[in-house]
Amino acid sequence: MRTLSPIFCSTNLESLKIELARLKPSVLLLDYDLPQLNGPSGISALIKLHPEAKVIVLSHPLPDEAEWALFRTGVKGVCRRDIDGEQLHSVVTAVQRGELWIRRTLSWHLLNELVTITQEKTKIKQAVGELLANLTQREYEIATLVGNGESNKQIVRRLDITERTVKAHLTEVFRKLDIADRLKLALIVKGSIYPGDSSKMSH
Repeated sequence: MRTLSPIFCSTNLESLKIELARLKPSVLLLDYDLPQLNGPSGISALIKLHPEAKVIVLSHPLPDEAEWALFRTGVKGVCRRDIDGEQLHSVVTAVQRGELWIRRTLSWHLLNELVTITQEKTKIKQAVGELLANLTQREYEIATLVGNGESNKQIVRRLDITERTVKAHLTEVFRKLDIADRLKLALIVKGSIYPGDSSKMSH
């Protein structure tokens, strides 16, 4: 026998926030015109209250850019407010399976986003690879261990070298990469930042 999830209906944003945190629903059907919701920024704030909830927005017809902005907040589906019950059930089922309910005319936004992300990751990997290629084999080895979160003492035991030697290699690594601390080194090794952006991070 299938267990029914609790259902809550609210026409008030504050009570919705309270019940969202209390009930932690798997799916949230959200009226775009809910008073004081404040469009994408308000929806983004709601999603942060319970990130696991799959949000489906019900609205009047929206311009493509406005609808795409909703998906960028983390919304999983957008459909018209006058959708019939059977189709709404299909939307909920699809979203619960991990699918996006998105109009075909918006799919190019999705493709562009994926291409941009892929290109950005490729650029970062290339830049990091070129920079790390300037390190000696031992410097690269120590940089990788630091990137994995190991302390100087752990590196000493792993590589059977003195702590003074580890510090000397790290000083040279920091000089070559133009950085000043282990966090930036870890981010570069993991490919999370451009080497050229490391100086913009706070020390």
